[in-house]
Amino acid sequence: MSFGDPNNPYGQPQGQPQQPGYGYPQQGQPQQPGYGQPQQPAYGYPQAPPVQPYGGAPTSMPGLMTAARVLLYIIGGLQVLVGIIAAIAIAAASDAVDSDAATGLAGLGFIVVIILLAFAGLAIFLGVKFSTGGTAIRVITIVYASLMILGSLANFASGQASGVVGGLVTLAIGGIILGAMVNSQASAWFNRPRY
Repeated sequence: MSFGDPNNPYGQPQGQPQQPGYGYPQQGQPQQPGYGQPQQPAYGYPQAPPVQPYGGAPTSMPGLMTAARVLLYIIGGLQVLVGIIAAIAIAAASDAVDSDAATGLAGLGFIVVIILLAFAGLAIFLGVKFSTGGTAIRVITIVYASLMILGSLANFASGQASGVVGGLVTLAIGGIILGAMVNSQASAWFNRPRY
């Protein structure tokens, strides 16, 4: 009986039992995938973490920025509404009273309305630029929120009940906007690369 040539590069002759170690997997050993078959990750090699776009910068606006943006829209809308109502009231009052003093007060009232509408436009502009703006938008928003807080403190000084309530609301909104702007998330959002 012939066991074949031990130097035969093509394996054992036909009809002979196959011995483990000659290129055939033993029972219980996993087979290697052939050509064109999907490769499974090997044990001990971890998967690479997903690549973050833009070097780890945020790709969507953080929640605090969204809240500050909505509050800027609300404040801007309320200021436009109050400015229009005040302008109508001043015009009606100046028509009712025909004197030089009333005309001077009406002119002063219209100047206050124009300033109020300018602040409303600034608030809406800042809210719009949150998605594309840079550090300058953040700094202007910090100044705007600080002015809101100072205005609310002036309402407290008036001592009237309506001034105190308005001061509380303005203080809360200004504080939320200011707190959102000095946050590390705001720094990351406004300093992100824009491609």
